[in-house]
Amino acid sequence: MSAAPEVRIVDDAEELACEAADLLVWLGQQAITAGGRFRVALSGGSTPKVLYTMLASPAFSGQLEWPRVDFFFGDERCVPPDHPDSNFGIANESLLRPLKIASGRVFRMRGEDSNPDQAARQYEDVIRKEFGASAPASPSFDLILLGLGDDGHTASLFAGTPALEERTRLVVANLAPRGVKNRLTLTTSTINHASTVLFLVSGISKADAVHVVLDDRDRDGGRVPAKLIRPVSGRLIWLLDRAAASALTVAKQGVVSHEE
Repeated sequence: MSAAPEVRIVDDAEELACEAADLLVWLGQQAITAGGRFRVALSGGSTPKVLYTMLASPAFSGQLEWPRVDFFFGDERCVPPDHPDSNFGIANESLLRPLKIASGRVFRMRGEDSNPDQAARQYEDVIRKEFGASAPASPSFDLILLGLGDDGHTASLFAGTPALEERTRLVVANLAPRGVKNRLTLTTSTINHASTVLFLVSGISKADAVHVVLDDRDRDGGRVPAKLIRPVSGRLIWLLDRAAASALTVAKQGVVSHEE
């Protein structure tokens, strides 16, 4: 049975990024001490971009052995890596390039490939090779960063799509209802095998979706994909600013402090 989510509420987007940076550095230090490497799957969007910029700042850039960090991606739009909508592009501009991360430590999804299904299978091969995990074993990322759409989707897992039913593949192609249509995404099964899954959610526009995921027991995961994220044995942390948390029940609006 999966553990209950840890809900942490901070004042604003800047404090959220600082809290997330502290947590990422701490998890990275623990993983490197235990196994020599820290494997993290990044997400796209404006909220993690603030986190990436903070991690590359002088306040945080010296706190982690970056050559021991392997960067993967939780999802990608099927666009070239230099496209404004590319998740890799956002991370590269704000985190990877400023920290001078070696290309051999960055494993991006090839969104520019003409065949999304083939690109998904190739990325699964990359993950299995890097983790040394042959099928049907499920690799375990040390940390997977996720965002939340105002419709309750996460990564590129959308309501009513076949990707939600996938149980054996690590990565699949999927279709988005708006924006860039073709996507690549980790499956719910892959995400749920992570040691830590961290949702970063900021802004009043996400408040209703946060309420539905964390409070509303009547909505199922087929309609609200973020509800399907329940790590098998890892931690599930929701880091919210007060605006994003504003529709939660009063009982859930207290801040849950660090355990580290």
